[in-house]
Amino acid sequence: MKSLLEDLNKGEFKKAYLLFGEESYLKNLYKNKLKDALIPEGDTMNVTSYEGKSIDVRSVIDQAETMPFFADKRFILIENSGFFKNANVQMAEYIPQIPESTCMVFVENEVDKRGKVYKAVKSAGRVVELGRQDEKTLTRWILGALKKEHRNITEATMHLFMEKTGTDMENIQRELEKLVCYTMGRDVITAEDVETICTTRTVNKIFDMINAIAEKRQKKALDLYYDLLALKEPPMRILFLITRQFNLLMQVKELRNQGFDTQALAPKIGLQSFIARNYVRQAESFTLDRLKEAVNDCVEAEEAVKTGQMNDVMSVELLIVKYSH
Repeated sequence: MKSLLEDLNKGEFKKAYLLFGEESYLKNLYKNKLKDALIPEGDTMNVTSYEGKSIDVRSVIDQAETMPFFADKRFILIENSGFFKNANVQMAEYIPQIPESTCMVFVENEVDKRGKVYKAVKSAGRVVELGRQDEKTLTRWILGALKKEHRNITEATMHLFMEKTGTDMENIQRELEKLVCYTMGRDVITAEDVETICTTRTVNKIFDMINAIAEKRQKKALDLYYDLLALKEPPMRILFLITRQFNLLMQVKELRNQGFDTQALAPKIGLQSFIARNYVRQAESFTLDRLKEAVNDCVEAEEAVKTGQMNDVMSVELLIVKYSH
């Protein structure tokens, strides 16, 4: 990302850019920054966009070879093309030949770094991976956004907010906007504000459900399940998330048994440290054997539904009843 920021600061641009990774917010941010830096506002004559797996490469090349209309640059945006997963020889061969008057920006979710198109962009331009940001980066970003709105937040409230939103920056931005509007006229955001206005993700409800199961609060666990069904969450998705939760807890338990502390185990299981802390606490309520049994039961429940031996709603219900009894 550093090289991309340097290009934007200097106003000196490559012929091709590849923005890829999980973080949609950053991909959208930087594709727009590139367009705004290269093309005057309101200029639609020199901007062409393509999206999807059926893009005609010949059409893209024809646009790239067309001189800009009363401007210095032509901007071509190509999104979710699949060129970087399924080798496209024609595009790979053309990228080094892109004229200086054209800037081609690719935005993709996944890429094959061994592929010809990836290597062509890396050689002729910039490849920028925009993945999930770590806790420190997200915290700085959130604090910066709140400072602009003249809002303050304590560390404990920040952790609560991030537990609710997760690490997806688009979701964080939406929830921040709601918080700022809700606290109009005040300069401090409280935990009560977060609890009142921020949307709890499905995965958080699953976490609460597992908590209720661990504490043998069967009614609470079942109520959370029925709440998810009322919100139109498919039972099989709920089962998938329960399986994922038990699997993560099993990994946490194994790592803790090996002597890893929270900070060390977080990256091993792909969690931010502030989230991992909660998983460590929750794992203490289960033995390793019980977690292995739960994961196995989840797999068997899925198999029973897929083979028509059990109703999907009931399969999850029986799991909850068994482990909260």
